[in-house]
Amino acid sequence: MGKDIYSLLLSMRKYPFVNKVSYYTLKVLGVEMPLSVELKGKLILEHGAVGTVVHSKTSIGNNVKIYSNVTIGRADIYVPAEMSKFEKVIIEDEVILGSGCKVLCKEGVLQVAKGTVVGANAVLLQSTGENEIWAGIPARRVGFRTL
Repeated sequence: MGKDIYSLLLSMRKYPFVNKVSYYTLKVLGVEMPLSVELKGKLILEHGAVGTVVHSKTSIGNNVKIYSNVTIGRADIYVPAEMSKFEKVIIEDEVILGSGCKVLCKEGVLQVAKGTVVGANAVLLQSTGENEIWAGIPARRVGFRTL
């Protein structure tokens, strides 16, 4: 576990009763992450990830870094939720979501593959391959990440 307040709050999510304290404290600190968001490992909220909003039907892998003002959710917000074809967003391990980026799924499942980097202010509307770098509006693959 990290040594910052955000790591502590995220680790509290797995315990009954204190998980609600964690949720509301994160919300006050500027991070909207419902308890239904599945965390599969260490999540790093860089610089507090202030302004970040994560859809309740999201799964986040291990060692994911999220910067400020990131949005993960539905692209079809004009459709009533019960009529939406949106199912889920999956963020795999080692993904980096740059400041202000949007990961938006219109239908089915959108998967951000292991090691992918989504650049600052990019609008990702499709699934990615492993270790790819995406940028732009709409986001396009611009390169590959070397580890």
